[in-house]
Amino acid sequence: MRLVVKENKYGKGAIRCRRCGSHRGVIRKYGLYYCRKCMREIAEKLGFKKYS
Repeated sequence: MRLVVKENKYGKGAIRCRRCGSHRGVIRKYGLYYCRKCMREIAEKLGFKKYS
């Protein structure tokens, strides 16, 4: 038996993190497409600065 997986074209399930593939909490601003967890890890490499 063959399992067919349908990809989402619309909604939150269609947008995935380009690093880990998660579709939860994806930051799309500026065309980033990183989830919030990955964004915290690589923000400084991308040029974002942390302020206290």
